[in-house]
Order: sequence, then structure tokens, then C-alpha cells
Amino acid sequence: MASARAGEEPVTPGTGEGLRGWRAAARDALYGPEGFYRRPGEGPAGHFRTSVHASPLFAGAVARLLCRVDDALGRPAVLDFVDMAAGRGELAAGVLAALPAGVAERTRACAVELGGRPAGLDQRVEWRTEPPDGVTGLLFANEWLDNVPVDVAEVDAAGVPRLVLVRGDGTERLGEPVTGAEAAWLARWWPLAAEEGLRAEIGLPRDRAWAEVAGTVARGLAVAVDYAHTAAARPPFGTLTGFREGRETAPVPDGSCDITAHVALDACAAACALPGTRLLAQREALDALGVSGARPPLALASTDPAGYVRALASAGEAAELTAPGGLGDFGWLVQPVGIGDPIGG
Repeated sequence: MASARAGEEPVTPGTGEGLRGWRAAARDALYGPEGFYRRPGEGPAGHFRTSVHASPLFAGAVARLLCRVDDALGRPAVLDFVDMAAGRGELAAGVLAALPAGVAERTRACAVELGGRPAGLDQRVEWRTEPPDGVTGLLFANEWLDNVPVDVAEVDAAGVPRLVLVRGDGTERLGEPVTGAEAAWLARWWPLAAEEGLRAEIGLPRDRAWAEVAGTVARGLAVAVDYAHTAAARPPFGTLTGFREGRETAPVPDGSCDITAHVALDACAAACALPGTRLLAQREALDALGVSGARPPLALASTDPAGYVRALASAGEAAELTAPGGLGDFGWLVQPVGIGDPIGG
């Protein structure tokens, strides 16, 4: 999902056939004038399934989190909810619909997205290309950081990490050795052994993007939710991939597919070091926010059959949101600003 604060402006189009680093190529393919996230239509939901699309239970949990932030802030006159990389505004609209009336009346909901405002979106949702400054409330970035483009490094036959260059058709070759700030980032966060073929995504642009966006929160909570890994378990060959029409595919930087890579959330956390920062799995966060995949008692089937069917469907949706090996493994980076941790657990 897209946001203008994805690190940099889009590169000039028309250079797709030349060799470039993955960061430049993906930035153009995703956010350029003809990029994947600039196209009209059904948006990201037509290509991949996020927690927002899986069940309204997710928006309900985020609404409960916003209410907890509201309580911690002393119920301000204006309560901000900022939905980073809003897609078609599904989460922002779902949160507003799930809030108690008294809280919804005070909530300023902002959807941050490069694409145009979709028809039919709740008029209470403000559509922006950048988050507002001085946020008092909750900034929530669901599957944004994985689409902040990054360069890829690969170890050559001599044991040297080199930048991976790519053409518009997805073919690659190795470029120059990784140097400077990128090399320092690799050394600290994703050191590569001298074994030919090992790969890493250089997450420095994501660290900077998150620090900038989280810095817009004056008081409240900043949360990033994404495919993630930490230093204890980096994938040896990286995670760069593509998605098109609901299926995983080869990442080709021609604007025809989503291009994504998992996020080193521990590095993002350190880039915006705040007291109370913590990382947890989505299943832990949603459990603390009242989302449970437990089946309803069988006795309910005889006393309230319709209620039992509804409860069973809800449990199935909750199970998908919290499933090991699936959405439940997503990482949550939680950073309170001037309040305690409202998730608890």
C-alpha cells in the first residue's frame, strides 16, 4: 500500500529497460505515474489479502485500540486516527463504523494514500497524500513498510556483498559492492556470511520512513503491522517477491504487480527509539484487544441456532487473523508517545 512518505519521490519513468538497483526500480514500478499503486480500480484488495480484507474483526480491534488511546489521552476534543497506506480506505471507514458514537463524533480520520479517493468512501474520512503533523491519537500503518522500496544485496563468489541490479523484465545481475550507510546497516542489522548467493534487503529507507511518520505523533500511539523478521531469524536468501491477482509471482518491476519484502521491524524500532517500544506477534496483539478464535459453546446451537452460526463464523475469521504460519505471525511494532502502552497483555 502506498504513501507519499515512502522515503523518496518516484524516479523518472522510461528507464525500465536499463539496469538499476531494486530500490529505484520498485519505486518507479509501484509509485510512478503508471505505477501499480497509481492505477484506478479495485486497489490492493484485488491482488492480495490483508487483515483488513480478511474480516471486520480487525477494524473492530483497531477501534478498541483507538478507544484505549483516547482514554489514555484524557478524551481530547479531537482524536486523530491516521490510516497509513490506506488502499481504498477500508480500515479508516471500518474503524469509524466500529467506534462508539461519542468517540466517533470526536474522531478525525485521515486516510493516507497516493491513489485517488475512491467513490463512496465515508465522507468523514479525510483523504491525504501525507500524514498530518501533530497527531493526537493513533497512527496505524498496516502493511505499509513492506512496500517502501529497498535495495537488495547478494554475496558474490569472493564473499563480497554487492548490489543486485534489475531490468524491467525482472532479470538481474550483480553490481558494485555495498558501501557507506547501506554497508553499515547490513553490518548491524543483517550481516551476511561470505557464502555465495546469500541475500539481504537493505532496510535503511524503511527505518528512515518509519522514523519520519512516527515522528508526526505528538501524543498517542504509533503502530506498524507487517510481514516481519528480527535479527535472531533473518531469512538467508531474502524475501523479495511479487503479487498479482491474488497469487504470489516473480517480482517484475514493470508496474504489473505488487513488489514487496518482509520488514526488519527491530531496525525500524531502533530508528525511532521511544520509551515503551515493543514488538509482538499479531496473535498476541489481537488477543489483548479481544479477538479470539475460540469456538462458541455447542449448547448455543440448540438455544440460539442463528446466534451459534454467527458466532461460529466470527470464530473462523478470528482464527484466520491469528493463525500461526499466516496473519497471526505478522509483527506489530508498538510505540507509545507520552502515554502508557494501551495494548497491555
